[in-house]
Amino acid sequence: MTKLAVLYYSSTGTVDQMARRIAATAEKQGAEVRLRHVAETAPDEAIAANEQWQEHVDAQSDEPIATPDDLVWADAVLLGSPTRFGHVSSQLQAFLDTLGPQWQEGKLADKVYAGFTAAATEHGGQETTLLALYTTIHHFGGIIVAPGYTDEVKFQDGNPYGVSAAADDDGDGLPETQLQALDHLTERVLNVAGALAG
Repeated sequence: MTKLAVLYYSSTGTVDQMARRIAATAEKQGAEVRLRHVAETAPDEAIAANEQWQEHVDAQSDEPIATPDDLVWADAVLLGSPTRFGHVSSQLQAFLDTLGPQWQEGKLADKVYAGFTAAATEHGGQETTLLALYTTIHHFGGIIVAPGYTDEVKFQDGNPYGVSAAADDDGDGLPETQLQALDHLTERVLNVAGALAG
């Protein structure tokens, strides 16, 4: 059974929706899944100034927070972050920055990694966010399994680096194309991780 860690940061909920879809798809594929959000580091006043952000923080308050052990445990890791000026959110980056001891011991190497992201607009820096995230994975010695154009859905969502979405401001959920792209990425990551383990 492949062990998959889905570790992410979400401020208003879009990346959270993506992470939950990944976790559900992985469980259907028979994987053992840890779904974990990273700790919120933004000031309370900044969170309170945005109603959606505050609601999401409150909704996640009793859910498990990511720890370095979640990466050590996993065979494969899917990392999610909203786009922040074309880069990874400070919250996810702060978590990644704590992984020095595990990196030094080689405990983050030789695992399968991929990423997913969302921004307020369709071309709001999603691809550069994923590429920035993958810079860290290179330092880990991780094996990046991007989706490329290995499924017809990738010609529709158009992101060969991972999966990206525009923010779900209307509360209707993610579009079907993004859901299918998330399913494909999850299955691809699990298949490659399983092949490496075999």
